[in-house]
Amino acid sequence: MAVHYYTDDCHYVLPQKRLTAQWLEQVALAEGYSMGDVNYIFCSAARLLEMNRQYLGHDYFTDVITFDYSDLKDEKYVSGDIFIDVETVKDNARQYGATYLKEMRRVVVHGVLHLCGQGDKTPETNKEMHAKEDKYLKFWEEAR
Repeated sequence: MAVHYYTDDCHYVLPQKRLTAQWLEQVALAEGYSMGDVNYIFCSAARLLEMNRQYLGHDYFTDVITFDYSDLKDEKYVSGDIFIDVETVKDNARQYGATYLKEMRRVVVHGVLHLCGQGDKTPETNKEMHAKEDKYLKFWEEAR
């Protein structure tokens, strides 16, 4: 099982891919799951907007959409496709006063947390999601 990285309608290369994959495996383990096949697809804002409309019925830009293929009922592994809009991530980094790479890592771990069952649609689950993102970003920074 592995983490794979692709691009669709953009030119983005995530730095430290192998270390990122190891970090994500540790995140999944910490959440009680093992890592299956997880695909990150970095794409343009137009591409993710098109997907948001087509698959979710939403007509707005977003930084990440996660398609969960996990069998969470029986085997506790995560598997899925995580589409990341590199343009919106860059805009969000500016808005939140973060570096582009730190905001990208936040979105990368956000997708895995969704695959581990963490929601973010209610105020309570959104707060939990942000706390976990912060926790695992700190873990990333301390391990480097």
